[in-house]
This record gives sequence, structure tokens and C-alpha cells, in this order.
Amino acid sequence: MQTLQINWHPDKLVSTPIYQQITDYFQQQIASGDWPVGAKLPAQRKLAEQFDVNRSTLITALDELMAVGLITSNPGSGMVISGNHWSSLLAERVNWSQYVKAGQFKPNSHALQKINQFETDAVIRLSTGEPAPEQFPRELFQRAFEHLGNNLTSLNYTEPAGILALRQQIARHLEKVGIHTQPENILITSGSLQALQLVSMSLLPENATIYTEAPTYVKSLHVFQSAHTHLAGVPMDSQGLSYWQMTPPAKDQHAILYTIPTFNNPTGIVMSAERRQQVLQTAQDHRIPILEDAAYQDVWFDQQPPQPLKALDTTGNVIYFGSISKSLAPGLRIGWTVASQPVIDRLTDVRMQTDYGASSLSQLVLAEILADPEYDVYQASFRAVLTKKAAAAQQILHHYWDDFATWQAPTGGFYLWIRLADSINIPKLFDLATAHNVLFNPGSIYDFQPNQYIRLSFAYESSDRFERGIQILTKLIHDNFNV
Repeated sequence: MQTLQINWHPDKLVSTPIYQQITDYFQQQIASGDWPVGAKLPAQRKLAEQFDVNRSTLITALDELMAVGLITSNPGSGMVISGNHWSSLLAERVNWSQYVKAGQFKPNSHALQKINQFETDAVIRLSTGEPAPEQFPRELFQRAFEHLGNNLTSLNYTEPAGILALRQQIARHLEKVGIHTQPENILITSGSLQALQLVSMSLLPENATIYTEAPTYVKSLHVFQSAHTHLAGVPMDSQGLSYWQMTPPAKDQHAILYTIPTFNNPTGIVMSAERRQQVLQTAQDHRIPILEDAAYQDVWFDQQPPQPLKALDTTGNVIYFGSISKSLAPGLRIGWTVASQPVIDRLTDVRMQTDYGASSLSQLVLAEILADPEYDVYQASFRAVLTKKAAAAQQILHHYWDDFATWQAPTGGFYLWIRLADSINIPKLFDLATAHNVLFNPGSIYDFQPNQYIRLSFAYESSDRFERGIQILTKLIHDNFNV
């Protein structure tokens, strides 16, 4: 289908914001049927010239239109008009854009929406923080399903905090890293992300300050920001969070520290044992609770990392988040929270108001797997494969990127945190890469300011496909940037 011809211009003399005028115009054309489903839009550069606006203004409008499904951006073919239920609603003159903008939960950035949309098998996924499909422990799951098949009597709602058998197995599992807890201090969640959402809804007053490493995984989320709190980035050094650079909260100010001390996402930094003690002491001195995200606790290579903050916590100051997503199967959607009884009771009550608990089938399966003596054998094999893939990825990068990139060798986790030469425009490289079916994560989505970093995952793709992705990126870099 031919590209649409657009002769309209926004009116810069009226009070309606330019991006809103563009959004309204697109909605009107689509709702009236003047722009048919599948019609192709002009390139962003041409649209910006046509409307005589900055690219940022145009992208704001396009992001809103993509959020309600009126347009779709496809790598290599540009933006096209989409057909879905929102289109029919708009045809009835419901102004859904005002509802979309009224919601408290902030939308993902353009880059993250694109990453989420295009993480498919047709794309080389150097962005994906998941275990490789070939590492799936089929035999463990088969034994679990066989045992459940003989003993399953119902799949009703579970106990509010989660199935007791699973909480018992998680308590036993946590003893291996020095956390001694009881099932009543454990809440099962639908992944550790739900735990963050529950904390933001349940424990944080408006305008609370969330201290966190800079960069950090939570910066790419809007869980805390949507709860009207403020993120405060704290720099890191090679030992982890530089806690002395935290500005202590005022007496009447609520504050909390969110940290990933073990294989920080995205940098891979591991907080040293000494630094952990110092961070705990500082938080205790200032009465700052700690949220410890331990998603990568079990994903180490040659040397087990220091004990979690929760294992060192003698005052109940730390809320610990664990997950099976990185070390076994993200599709199970099972995480856990370890905290003092009042905190668990509060989070459980709020969780029961939202989803009535994580999947009972997933909980039963995971309880069986954690009880299987072969689970530890699988974990050792899993770590050995990751260790080899990390080494292979670095060899590939040394071969292609030594002239314009630097990084630190990871000791666990899934990622390489890579600084590219200043001459490489990372947003432009991201758009070029997605057009060539290669995805990576720009470092800016994790940080509090623009940077020259990208995050590459060596976990998901095979080493051969990782190299193919790097070859494509290398050609794009040499063809488009002065390196």
C-alpha cells in the first residue's frame, strides 16, 4: 500500500498543545475511515518537517497513538495504521486519549515499548534477560508433572500467602545463602515485579524518596514513580553502592533504599561483603528500610557471591525479593518476599485485593522441583553453561569491538555492560539495529541521565546467534559513525 499523503498542519496560535493536535488529527482520520487499516505513514523525519515540529513533539504524539493501538511501528517497514477494538470505539466518538493520559501508571519509554514489542524469535535478542530455551530442565518438570498428575485433587485458590509446601521449600532453599526464615515470613508473588508493585502500593507514602544505584533495573520501570515517589540515584564504584553519597532524609521525610547488591542489573557489579555491612549500618543509623532485589542470587559463575543483606540483617530492616525467573523458568511467574510478619501480613492483604494469589499450578510445580534432589545438579549445570556463554560473548566482542568499546568481565548474571565510543549515537544505533532485526538495551533506560552504555545479554541467544548479532551491529556502526 502506498504511503499516506498528509497536507494538514497544526495551528501554533491556539492553546491546545501541538502534540495533542497531532494526536487528535490522527484519531479523527482513522475514526472516519479516511486512513484505512494497513496504510503506511510517512517517515518520522518527513512528518516532523510537514508539521514543522521537533522530533520529540512528534514522538510524544506517536507514542500515545501506539499506546492505544491506532498505529504500529514495524522494523524495516515504518509505521502503519492498525485495526483493533480501540478503532471502533474511536469511531463512536469516545475520546480515549483523555483516559489513556489520565491513568496514574506511567507508560514505558519509546525504546522499552519497542523492545517489548519486537522480542520475537525472528529477532536476534541481545536484550533478553531470560535463560535460553535449550537450558530448560525438561526432566525436572516431567517428574514434577507426573507426581502432580497422580496426586492433584484441585486447583482452587491457595492460602493467602501462598501454598505452604512451596514456602517451606523456599525457606529451605534460602538457608543455602544464609537466610534463616520461616514460612510465615514468606509471601509468594507473581514474580518479583509484583512484589515491587505491592510495596509501592502498600508501604510507601506519597513523596517518599527511593534511593537506588545509578544505573539500576528499577529506573527502567515506573512502579515507584507511578506511586508518586521520587527516585534518587546513588553512584557506584567497583564495590557497589557508594552509600556515603546518599543525602540523608529529613526528619519528617520517608525514605527507602532499593538495591541489587548481587549482580546489579545492568552493570553486573557485586557489592563486596564489607560494603554490605556498611550499607546495612548506614541504613540502620538513618532508619531507612532496604528493599533487596536478589533476582540473580543463584546465577554465579566460579565463585558464590557474598551473603545477601537479608542474611546479615539482625533488626528486620531488609525486605528480600527472590525469583525463579532467572535460574529456572520465567514463565512460571513465581517470586517470593521475605520480611517481618507485619510487613508480610500487609502485603498479603493488598495482594488478595488485586489477584487472589499466584497460579496454584505454578506453585505446586515449583514446590515439587525445589524438593527434587536433582535440582542442585541442574543449577550447577545451568551455571556452567552460562559461564561458557559469557566467555564466548567476550571473545566475540574482543574480535569485533576492541577499537570502540570497553567493559568489565562479569562474574555472574546475564549481562555485559558496555561503553561505546562517544562518536556512536546510541539512540540512532538502536533504531538502525531494530530495523535489521537486532535488539539491545540502551543504557539510558537504566540511568538518571544519558550515557554511552548499552546492555547486552549473553544468556538467551546461542553463541552463534550472538556473534551474528554483533556482526550486524558492527557493520551498522562502521557504516554510520566515525569509529
